Amino acid sequence: QVQLVESGGGLVQPGGSLRLSCAASGSIFSINAMGWYRQAPGKGREFVASISWSAGNTNYADSVKGRFTISRDNAKNTLYLQMNSLKPEDTAVYYCRSWAPPAVYWGQGTQVTISS
Repeated sequence: QVQLVESGGGLVQPGGSLRLSCAASGSIFSINAMGWYRQAPGKGREFVASISWSAGNTNYADSVKGRFTISRDNAKNTLYLQMNSLKPEDTAVYYCRSWAPPAVYWGQGTQVTISS
């Protein structure tokens, strides 16, 4: 089992920045990748970014490339998402996800609201 706890969400003006964190605990050794997803009101959950836990290889959704940066601190078992140049359309609940084959785990989500 892997437990994930997100933090760092909040209300930010357009053009602002936020950094999300996801603290992992439990069977950390089984994780081979982690990522961020988001779900806006009335929409389905969509992929934002992912990172391989050991090599640090990253992938991003086209909508966030150049603005968001995913990273991890293996010593702290923590995943991050640095979000810059935020837009109103980035408003969503952001979820942390871990791939620990054959299982997938989700955090509880953190609300990010971009509004003036």
